Amino acid sequence: MEEYYQLEQTLLLGTLAIAAIIFISVWLFYSLQIAGSYGIGAVVGVVYLRMLTKDVQRLGRERMALNKNRFALLVALFVLASKWQVLEIVPVVLGFLTYKATILVYMLYRILFPASK
Repeated sequence: MEEYYQLEQTLLLGTLAIAAIIFISVWLFYSLQIAGSYGIGAVVGVVYLRMLTKDVQRLGRERMALNKNRFALLVALFVLASKWQVLEIVPVVLGFLTYKATILVYMLYRILFPASK
């Protein structure tokens, strides 16, 4: 379980770091409104990732299937982005998907630099 907790922490911190870098870059090159839209999506993506990791921890011990409550968070994000005129939909979606980019970066790092035991 220690390895799982380390992976969870790495993914969460990596997502926050990548999101911060992208947020600042978007703010510098586009506008604060678009960067804010990206930031809201990234925060919801981190919350989604955290909910997913907690759900995976309980898998096998307490229940046999994953919880579907995370989907409601995603739907709420898209409804909010489409109804609230201040938010841009594409940056919100890309912000949400930042956690997936972190997973890809982590996997690429593990493939290129395998841990020596």
